[in-house]
Amino acid sequence: MNYRLGFIGVGNMGGALARAASKSTKQILLCDHDAGKAAELAKYIGCEFADSRSVANECQYVFLGVKPQIMGEVLEEIKKSLENRPDIVLVSMAAGLSIATIRRMAGSDYKVIRIMPNMPASVGEGEILYTTSENVSKVEIGNFLNLMKHAGQLTGMDESLMDAGCALSGCGPAFVYKFIRALAQGGTDAGLDGETALSLAVQTVKGAAKLLESSSQDPDQLIANVCSPGGSTIEGVKVLDEKGMEEAVVEAITASYKRNIELGNA
Repeated sequence: MNYRLGFIGVGNMGGALARAASKSTKQILLCDHDAGKAAELAKYIGCEFADSRSVANECQYVFLGVKPQIMGEVLEEIKKSLENRPDIVLVSMAAGLSIATIRRMAGSDYKVIRIMPNMPASVGEGEILYTTSENVSKVEIGNFLNLMKHAGQLTGMDESLMDAGCALSGCGPAFVYKFIRALAQGGTDAGLDGETALSLAVQTVKGAAKLLESSSQDPDQLIANVCSPGGSTIEGVKVLDEKGMEEAVVEAITASYKRNIELGNA
């Protein structure tokens, strides 16, 4: 075995995790249907690229960074290679696909780590949810966590909760970006230039999240702390309440969760 990690699919998410992993090891082999993309990323992070069968033949942990709809096709391509690798660990990041489904597609009860990462992993601030099949050892889990530590926070959870967790942390960044865009637009409507408004919006969200993370107070108390009676903040909060902002966010998470379930049943 020549490589600790292999990536089949180096799109936005697979590429982000490969870049994070390269800070822990250079024993990485990349593969993508766009060979030029794999070659370019391999050169950038200082590793090698090859085809999917080589990844299955030579890597200890194989990250399956492909869409749920084509997972079966990808696993069919490497099925023969997997037959000779009973100790290989398949790492699936496909939304909605259970460990049992991955095993069925692969043709055997392989060791599987199912993960749900999000895009901030590309800057080391990701949330990576993970769950494992029963035959993944503690040592293998520990090695995996160590190899992924530069991607962000890793949170283990029961597989039954993965679709819900993904709806929140996996889809959530898009909802946050929409909120930041709206903050910035409000700033420009009030007279700020676009660049300044976006910078203020980004730092405001970053600082608010950091304060909540480090505080012993819950969101309700922190909201109250900012909303002085008769002040300007409380007037804005009244509008958000009238427009149903929180209800809309809850409905967005619910819609994403339902779609995760649909993807798993497809």
